[in-house]
Amino acid sequence: MARAGLTPERLTLAAAELADELGFDQVTLSVLARRFDVKVASLYSHLRNSEDLKTRIALFALEELADRVSSALAGRAGKDALAAFANAYRDYAREHPGRYAAAQFRLDPQTAAASAGVRHAQMTRAILRGYDLDEPDQTHAVRMLGSVFHGYVTLEAGGGFSHTAVDSQDSWSWVIDSLDTLLRTRTTG
Repeated sequence: MARAGLTPERLTLAAAELADELGFDQVTLSVLARRFDVKVASLYSHLRNSEDLKTRIALFALEELADRVSSALAGRAGKDALAAFANAYRDYAREHPGRYAAAQFRLDPQTAAASAGVRHAQMTRAILRGYDLDEPDQTHAVRMLGSVFHGYVTLEAGGGFSHTAVDSQDSWSWVIDSLDTLLRTRTTG
């Protein structure tokens, strides 16, 4: 019988919180069981295994992040949309480092196709419609934006920009301005 009060949703939220506290890679069924003061076996009524737990955290993070980005983008276009999109990702990574890491967790193709990851791609393409890019340039731009934003956020979180007097916010703004300029001046062909 399932322990009273434990549900897959409650366990997922607690695991996401643990990911932010300890790091996504440190979240295990054992750690989660300790959080609820139960034996690991009690969790198997709600979770299949550690992979299931990691997948649930990833799906939760993708959904939460997609909702945040969607709200940030509402009513925006062009550079304003690009900046709102980028800032929503960066802010989420700063506020929820473990959840942000979970959002990068590799999902099987079927799970990925049913996840909020699809919304992320759709929102990126919606921003790029304002730049009038045709294929394959639009796909290249989706990959570029994801790479730049993820790379910047990852380097910043790891202290990669703490060795210089130039403020990382100044660099972030410069990156967004540069991406906007590149996208506006890029011609398909």
